[in-house]
This record gives sequence, structure tokens and C-alpha cells, in this order.
Amino acid sequence: MAFSKENTIIGFVGTGVMGKSMAGHLLKAGFQVHVFNRTKARAEELIQMGAVWFDTISELAAKSNVIISMVGYPKDVEEVYFGANGVINNAKSGSYLVDMTTSSPILAEKIYEEALAKGLYALDAPVSGGDVGAKEARLVIMVGGDENVFKSMGPIFELVGTNVVLQGRAGAGQHTKMCNQIAIASNMLGVCEAMAYATKAGLNPKNVLKSIESGAAGSWSLSNLAPRFLENNFAPGFYVKHFIKDMTIALDSAKKMGLLTPGLELAKTLYDKLAEQGEKNSGTQVLYKLYL
Repeated sequence: MAFSKENTIIGFVGTGVMGKSMAGHLLKAGFQVHVFNRTKARAEELIQMGAVWFDTISELAAKSNVIISMVGYPKDVEEVYFGANGVINNAKSGSYLVDMTTSSPILAEKIYEEALAKGLYALDAPVSGGDVGAKEARLVIMVGGDENVFKSMGPIFELVGTNVVLQGRAGAGQHTKMCNQIAIASNMLGVCEAMAYATKAGLNPKNVLKSIESGAAGSWSLSNLAPRFLENNFAPGFYVKHFIKDMTIALDSAKKMGLLTPGLELAKTLYDKLAEQGEKNSGTQVLYKLYL
């Protein structure tokens, strides 16, 4: 199916930090968008922009032919897709289901299989880029599923991301996101330690950042998150609690594959400590507080 503004009604479940911006881009592009969120207040801005509010996921699914979800945890994904009031039991045959939550690869495979049995087409399509990437419509989108379904969704993906890659069969998008989170976890340790070292050495860490971010040490976290924590800005572009969730999924998956991930294990231990200190709703850059 070729999706156009005339024949497409997008149902968007989850209008938080990321979902709000993503749904907004779809509205601005001229698509009809239905929205559901546990807290309606978080969808008010989208409603003002023209989105149609639905009180239940089942109603939204029945009135849409593309359903996108961007929620918090695997348990939330299960709630959205399964059960009497879930997407799979209420979407019209032929609808496309796209879970963009960072979730379990095994759960992505289950959604794909149960959707297919109902005549529905499912993709797992987690994203990277944080709140800034969502706002600027330049997310990285990692997709698992059938190629023809991926191609059909292309015009919609392009409205929220600039790097969209089909990684393989169902679950491959989630596995790719785990690779992303593993790389970020150890990198955040290095970013925080480097800036802490600069401070202890009596240097101006902002000047140090100017030198090292464009060299071999350069990374997204160094350029985007170090400036935030150096200004004591720990507001969430991505929550600590969600990062812990991602690292837990990655550790479980790695264990099943017999893979050692010592860097990931250390990072999770430190983020668990931050959560215990009351920082679970802070941004991931709050790791720097452990070095102060």
C-alpha cells in the first residue's frame, strides 16, 4: 500500500517527550492523526494542532489504518498490542502496526506473528536521537520486518527521521537499538570521566570540549550531553529510568547469546545507583553527578 494524506489515518499511541514531536511532524505534513495517551494533558498541544483524541486504544485502532506506538516499557507495549482492548484485536485487517518504543526483540517477534495471523502488518522501529532528534525530525530509525511493509511506510518514516534502515526480519530493529544503547552506555562513562578529569586538572572543561569533540574522541554524547551537564542541566532528553530499562533488555539478550558485556554491566550499576538517589526522571547526562 502506498500511503498518502488522502488514504491514511494515523493512530499515535504515546505522546510523551518523543511521541509528541513525532506526531506533530505527521500533523504538520497534512496527515490525519488520532492520538491516545494515558495522560490526556500531554496530548493537548497536538489536539490544538488538529489531532483527534480517543479515550481508548481499541477505538483509536479501529478508526486508523496505521497505528504507531511510542511508549515506555515492554509491559506498556504488551498492554497496547495485546488483550481484548489492544491494537491487534481491534485494528482493521490490512492495517500497519509500527512499534517505535525501545523494547524486547522477543516481544517484537510476538507482535509480528500475532499481527500477521490477523491480517495485519507489523514493524519494530525503535529510534535514536533523543528529544532534539525528535523535535528536528532527524531521528535514526532502526527497522525490523518485511521489506514490502518497510517500503510502504517509507514516506511516513521520512517525516520523522533522516536515517532509516531496514535491519532484517522482525526483532532486528530492536536488536540494532540494543547495539546503539550498549555503545552509548560505555561512551557516557568516558564522556563524564573526561570532563571530570578536565575539571580536576584545573582546565576549563568547555574549552577542552571544543578541542576534543571534533577529533577521534568525538561522539553525539560528547557534543550534545556534555554541554548540558556542564551547565548543570539534567533535564531529560532521555530518562534515566528508560535507559535502565534498555540496558536491562540488552543485558538479558546478551546473556542469552553468551556475550560478555562488562562495560554495559558497569554502566547499569552506576545508573541504578542514580535511580536509588532519586534521579530516575533526570536525563542520562545526570551520570556526571557521580563524578562531582
